[in-house]
Amino acid sequence: MRFWWGEWSPNLHGGVSMAGNSASRFHQIPEALWERIDLVIPIYKPSCNGGRPRLPMRNVVGGILYVLATGCQWKAMPKQFGSGSAIHAYFQEWVRLGVFEELWQLALTEYDQLKGIDWKWQSMDGAMTKSPLGGEKNREKPDRSWQARRQTLDVDRWPRRASGRRRGRRQCA
Repeated sequence: MRFWWGEWSPNLHGGVSMAGNSASRFHQIPEALWERIDLVIPIYKPSCNGGRPRLPMRNVVGGILYVLATGCQWKAMPKQFGSGSAIHAYFQEWVRLGVFEELWQLALTEYDQLKGIDWKWQSMDGAMTKSPLGGEKNREKPDRSWQARRQTLDVDRWPRRASGRRRGRRQCA
């Protein structure tokens, strides 16, 4: 059978291929794109202290693009990119250094030169909704004494009996 996502195969999970095929398109960054990205990412020198060699930068970029596009967790990315924690460390460093902002600026400049961006008219869309499980978990507790809390709780309970009429208890004479 043929579906919009491809051929159905009983070996595939639900008829849809898992990370094997989807990761390959991120793993093979086109040379023209890589030349632009390579200009922006930091240059790393080998460590004099030894240790593990650094991951190939193409794998790092491919892993970052994979996580950003699929939304998977860093540790759940396919191993062909490298260690999820190592790639996440590169991602955090590059965010701190402004690598992604620089890539965004280069992409906007290139698109503006190719197609042109009408900077006079812009539109922005967004939505604000309440989170289904939202709310602050560590909010301040109200500063009331135990007696004040007891009084507020007792107001809605059963009515009190008049004093002096105790049920079931007799006083000794």
